[in-house]
Amino acid sequence: MHQDQGSGHCPGPAAGHALCAEITEADELLFAAITSTQLDEAARQRILTPAVIQPTQEAVLAVHWHPEFVPMELIRQRIEASYPAMRTQLIIPTQHNELLEYGPYTGVEADCYSRGFNQKVQILLHFRTERLKDAGVLKSMLAHTLSYRSSQLFDYLKAVTGEDDAIMAAAARETGSEEDLVGLARILCVKLSALVEAQRAVLPQDAFKNKLVRNFVDGFRTELGERTVNRLQVFLKAVKQLVKTQFPLTYFYRTSEFIEEARGLGCGVVIPHPEQFWPILLAEYDVDGYEVWNPQSQRYTEFLINVLHEKNRRRGAGERRKLVFMGDDTHMGEKTLAPGNGNSSKTRREIGLQPAWDDLSIGKKLIVADMDRVRVIEEYTARLDG
Repeated sequence: MHQDQGSGHCPGPAAGHALCAEITEADELLFAAITSTQLDEAARQRILTPAVIQPTQEAVLAVHWHPEFVPMELIRQRIEASYPAMRTQLIIPTQHNELLEYGPYTGVEADCYSRGFNQKVQILLHFRTERLKDAGVLKSMLAHTLSYRSSQLFDYLKAVTGEDDAIMAAAARETGSEEDLVGLARILCVKLSALVEAQRAVLPQDAFKNKLVRNFVDGFRTELGERTVNRLQVFLKAVKQLVKTQFPLTYFYRTSEFIEEARGLGCGVVIPHPEQFWPILLAEYDVDGYEVWNPQSQRYTEFLINVLHEKNRRRGAGERRKLVFMGDDTHMGEKTLAPGNGNSSKTRREIGLQPAWDDLSIGKKLIVADMDRVRVIEEYTARLDG
């Protein structure tokens, strides 16, 4: 923790603003708001009122999305309002490292480590809920991973509050941030560090996410101005990325360990974001399919469909084909925020909204690969239920 915390003295210049590290009542109220899981009526209405309605879409495939702290019943109502013609569906939540249930299925997005190419990856695991009665080992693995991933927030805050000058200097160079802006970022993170430490024993594990920094800084838009806060967010994002590159990976479970444990429970396994860690396509993991599109991963969609088609063409007798998946990667917590707050790219995402299925160019590749939304829903559901 920075030694000036709570002293009332600013640890460095503050971008021309008289902002100091002393915790104020307004800071405490802001922190309470961004860590609260209680929804006021305005937030509930934002959840219940989808931004996009697909009046004719009958098949909804959604196996990569994050409920966060939003109640499932509100999410269910939003989905039903979004797809009034829905007849066929496979909808499974995939919270990071936490099993959550929707209808007859439970899912999770697990962080793990692929030793072959020395990189952290994620895998989506999907289950018939009743098969998790004897999942003690898997649940322990996920609890360990959740705790370890949460520790990244503390490394992030330590880097900004003055314990890693090299990272701060590198981020400043990368973003063209001047000394006064760096000082202001440090002050805000000193405040946040103090607030986190004061509440650490009572906050749920899921509260310790990197986006806590983003949401806290956003709370100063009125005081500091839009331009300054936007510059702060660019700088802090660069710090976060540099911290991530130094995060030890060997404390994660290996990808093969997660797959082996999950398969023993009749689990389905899907690889999301393959374009972000493409060597996983070469790893020959025991998986049901790959995500070829999501809002973060669109550049290689047609190429990935071709890769899966070729894998399927060469598969051995009795070997199940690899399925094409598309993930909306919706984060429902973003839907609770007032307009103008949060991550704009995430705010636009909707559960089951995957326009690439209906893209004419991509559609040609899907036809050749004998894949469409309905076919994937039917085949994958049969595997989960079998």
